[in-house]
Amino acid sequence: MKSIDLSGIDLNLLVAFEALYIERSVTGAAQRIHVGQPAMSAALGRLRSLFADDLFVRVRREMKPTVKAVAIAPQVAAALDTIRATLADLKIFDPAQSQQIFTIATSDYFASLVLPELLMILSDRAPQVDLRLLPVDKSSITDVLEDGLVDVALGTFTDLPPYIMQENLLPERFVGIGRVGHPAFEQGAISLEKFAAFPHALFTLRRDAVGAIDQALAQQGLQRRISLTVPYWFALPNAIASSDLLAAIPACLEMHLTKHYPLQSFEIPLDLSTWSVSMVWSRLSDRDSANLWLRQMIQQACQKILTASDYRQTLQT
Repeated sequence: MKSIDLSGIDLNLLVAFEALYIERSVTGAAQRIHVGQPAMSAALGRLRSLFADDLFVRVRREMKPTVKAVAIAPQVAAALDTIRATLADLKIFDPAQSQQIFTIATSDYFASLVLPELLMILSDRAPQVDLRLLPVDKSSITDVLEDGLVDVALGTFTDLPPYIMQENLLPERFVGIGRVGHPAFEQGAISLEKFAAFPHALFTLRRDAVGAIDQALAQQGLQRRISLTVPYWFALPNAIASSDLLAAIPACLEMHLTKHYPLQSFEIPLDLSTWSVSMVWSRLSDRDSANLWLRQMIQQACQKILTASDYRQTLQT
């Protein structure tokens, strides 16, 4: 069957055909689709030219469909119903009934912070929605978002291309942690020299042992020894609790670790910049109702975290 080029065909003519077939009147069809009678008459003329058939013939007071019009009417109706259903599906996302699976890329520490609040929201509003969490690979995050392999990513991101959208969720800063009874705490506040003198653990996804703390120490003419690097935040607490290692960690992670491990936090004696944990997603899914709903739920979860008194206290410098 020869393919028909639709580029030069106004598909609104099919809507006009459907209205004429139902109403059997030019005036009635015009009223049905909210156009003037001259416009409907013009549409009928174009339909006749397109199909090389009269399609509708006046018989007494009614526009009777021709044999060809009767033959094509079911196909026209089916095509329009398909288009309407497609547009309806794009506009409607019902979380209460949806069984959608959302994929979120995030770090283990941020997942531990957000998941309790997010799961409570989903349990209440979207009991059949499932989550799949993946680790954040910053080298490929734009690709997986663009390809739809990940719905949103949560973390700290820089140098994003213009087709990746970004929204800040939570403020962050570094604080120090060491085991309860660590010799660094014996004389109160930890000095810069004492901070640099003890061995440190460092979270890093790169194959190096240099972080923001090392850059700040270098400006003071100091250097610390990195005794341990880990690619997982939750590899740190047991290691630090059982050694004399110190570590600089995000404040929201410190809030969790000092509650559940024999660890003590301290202010790092350096002038360090704060940053934001943000949410990123592809512009390709920016208007998708399901993706928009997920982003709103994550925002609500983070708002609950921000209003918690212990989190506010942790962020105070």
